[in-house]
Amino acid sequence: MQKISTSSDSCHEKNRPESEGYRGVQTFIGITENHLTEVRFTQDNLLEQILSPHNLNKAYKQVVSNHGSGGIDGMATDELLPWLRLHKEDLLVAITRGKYRPNPVLRVEIPKDGGKKRQLGIPTVVDRFVQQSLSQILSPIYEREFSDTSYGFRPKRSCHDALKQAQSYITSGYKYAVDLDLEKFFDTVNHSRLIELLSKRVKDGRVVSLIHKYLQAGVQVGHKFEDSHSGVPQGALCIVSHNPPYA
Repeated sequence: MQKISTSSDSCHEKNRPESEGYRGVQTFIGITENHLTEVRFTQDNLLEQILSPHNLNKAYKQVVSNHGSGGIDGMATDELLPWLRLHKEDLLVAITRGKYRPNPVLRVEIPKDGGKKRQLGIPTVVDRFVQQSLSQILSPIYEREFSDTSYGFRPKRSCHDALKQAQSYITSGYKYAVDLDLEKFFDTVNHSRLIELLSKRVKDGRVVSLIHKYLQAGVQVGHKFEDSHSGVPQGALCIVSHNPPYA
């Protein structure tokens, strides 16, 4: 089952430097004498939005509805609720203190055209739950950055919408289509450059740090652990799965 590590002595983490803990985390409700007042979140406290009860409940429902295979711990989606009932508070404390350590993703291969194979990384169900919570808050921030003609991995957009747009181009008289594919793009993403780009939009350093830990969580291939110095796993719920503005 998923382990919540609050120190650097867990499996695969012995040689990793411990990052600084978070301080001054704000609560969801402010108290002023006899009244409860809602805290207005800003870009500086995105973590509080991510860990809000409403957002976590929404993330839980999405992860369970997606089903999907288990990660390295073998936990299934229908086991997530019992796990959260026992460990939710420990999980939230570990995240807010900057002590949470994501598990390595499980490496699997699926066939592609031409006999080739595509490598996917399957996070544990708990890590998918945390990633979904991240995605729900960060996606609206990046959604307005994308081109109106981008359809990949966009909310409320589908392949059918892209086909309709292509049909309108054909009707307008365009005759050529260009097909481009960046070979092994996800496998070669530079972590430092990605964190730099994230920091331009995400001003809560705790959130950037959490995403960085997911990038460095590593991969388990069979029974062997491999460090991840570059690339992002296809299959993980992270904002880099979105297409760039020019896609």
